[in-house]
Amino acid sequence: MRRWWTAAVTGALVALALTGCAPAGLDTDLTDDWPALAAAEAFVPEAGVCHLAVQDVGYLSAYNPVDCGESHRAETLYVGTLSGAAAERGTPPPAGSAGMRAARAQCDREVSKAVGADWRGGRLGVGVVFPSPAAWAGGARWFRCDVSETTSLDEPGVSLRQGTLRGALKGDSALAHRCFNPKLDGDDITEMRAVSCTAKHHAEFVGVYQAPDVSYAQFSEATLRTHKACRKLIAKYAAVPDDANVQYRAGTIFYHPYEQEWKDGNRGVQCFLWVSDRSLTRSMKGAGSKALPIR
Repeated sequence: MRRWWTAAVTGALVALALTGCAPAGLDTDLTDDWPALAAAEAFVPEAGVCHLAVQDVGYLSAYNPVDCGESHRAETLYVGTLSGAAAERGTPPPAGSAGMRAARAQCDREVSKAVGADWRGGRLGVGVVFPSPAAWAGGARWFRCDVSETTSLDEPGVSLRQGTLRGALKGDSALAHRCFNPKLDGDDITEMRAVSCTAKHHAEFVGVYQAPDVSYAQFSEATLRTHKACRKLIAKYAAVPDDANVQYRAGTIFYHPYEQEWKDGNRGVQCFLWVSDRSLTRSMKGAGSKALPIR
């Protein structure tokens, strides 16, 4: 019925125009009173919102953010914009590309700033989300930095949580890596079981080593270099002399990114001090040479 009514009004106006006259007060110019249409704006996601599921691609149809006080699995802590050669591509940057590495580096910085410490210092995972191919073709050049709580150091599965992760690694955070008991299979460490630092333990997280920008194969072959870098972190963390004797005070354990993470630009290596011949019952942070003697 509405469609017929519109057609009838249009027909009446045409008839009036054909007669060359119009009732008093009727404006016969049908184009001068329409406001100009606003320029179309491309969709850009928001920071500070949470998501029910972890996403690899930012499809608009799947963008249904929730309040971070509700149960969720991911939180967008930062939204950036690609520029330069990465933005001139015909499709979103693939895994391992220069565009991915550039976005990853910015996400690492911004997420660490938001959570209060290097994000690799706790049970957190960070993902880079690009627009869908269709959105990219329409001009979208944003990327999202999404962060999630993970199950444990050895299990990167995402945990369902409530509450924002802003400031999550500040102070006495339950998410921060602290003390552990390594589980051994021969000479191999198969698991790092988190325990209270006042309980008996043999290992403690001391910091993140930023490895050089080399290939994954080159990094994997240079394990001695990584152990030496972790010893420097042990010396700083435990407040002992940074010299050749650090290796006789404590051993080193390190966790490095998976190969694809490495190719995407993650160079953060998690370092741990390890005392295998005795149990520790306190944190070694600032403990000094008496607590961590040469043995």
